[in-house]
Amino acid sequence: MTPQTSTRDGNPLEFVTIDRCWSAAVFVKPPCVSCVLRAMTIERHSLLLTVATWCLALLGPEAAGADKVDFKTQIRPILVSRYVGCHGAKKQESGLRLDFRKPALAGGDSGVAIQSGKPAASLLLKRIRSADPNDRMPPKGKPLSGVQVALITRWISEGASWPEDGGIARSETDHWSFQPIHAPPVPEIAGKGIRNAIDRFVRARLKEHGLVAAPEANPNTLLRRLHLDLTGIPPTPAEITNFLVERRGDPEKAYSSAVDRLLKSPHFGERWALEWLDLARYADSDGYEKDLPRPHAFRWRDWLIDAINRDLPFDQFTEQQIAGDLLPGATDQVRLATGFHRNTLTN
Repeated sequence: MTPQTSTRDGNPLEFVTIDRCWSAAVFVKPPCVSCVLRAMTIERHSLLLTVATWCLALLGPEAAGADKVDFKTQIRPILVSRYVGCHGAKKQESGLRLDFRKPALAGGDSGVAIQSGKPAASLLLKRIRSADPNDRMPPKGKPLSGVQVALITRWISEGASWPEDGGIARSETDHWSFQPIHAPPVPEIAGKGIRNAIDRFVRARLKEHGLVAAPEANPNTLLRRLHLDLTGIPPTPAEITNFLVERRGDPEKAYSSAVDRLLKSPHFGERWALEWLDLARYADSDGYEKDLPRPHAFRWRDWLIDAINRDLPFDQFTEQQIAGDLLPGATDQVRLATGFHRNTLTN
């Protein structure tokens, strides 16, 4: 700290600067009364101005005579131009969507993004104002202008009014599993070997590509394919004989009977559990270094086989494996489904 000397109204003043900041001064010698009064007047005016500014901010736009922020014309254009690309139908960074009212107000992985009437508590506004490029929204391009930030702040302060916009937000994807279900018209096509609508669709696509259907398989080959597809086990000589005998009377009925018989077989669940076991990375040991055994892993495997043989609906099949222990009235078998989570590599 260095003593400094100045003159005000002809009176010498000695004061000390702190960290080279002239606003933070400690007077060593008392100034004259007129200097003190003048300083008090300046401070009083500054304080009144500060209080007035905060009052306007707290009281909202009505106190300043401004109209309420209009979401449709003032806020939505900002969201669409700067945020929907990362928080819209095609992409939802951090699980947040800003293209529809319901998901926007629900928030994302970090919590509720828009706190109605509480701009200081709104994560969206904190990210918009952030100086950290890793946190700022949007992360690319220029940050929002001061006017845009002020509009969003006012909008949230006023209650974040967002008119109802139709409700459910849908993801835009070409994947078949997300397409709406509808019944396409069955192609009008006839010919040898066409027995049902599926045959007509297959023949129509073959015709579209200039291809001809392969000849029908003989009864022995047909039964073998059926067994390998549904149970993974080839037919026994007795099953082949019975099928051929039934086929002489009614080929269609013989085929349907064989399908029903194989679907009821416990081997059906064993064969088709393999697909899910592979996806879940099931194993009877830990793998990696010591490859220690997992003595109870088979319990979840058996649950899976049983679920397929029971034709457990897929929604229940999924829920029970993800959170079966949290479902109301969960039985031991339902809790057992969560063994799905234990199919992880152990170092």
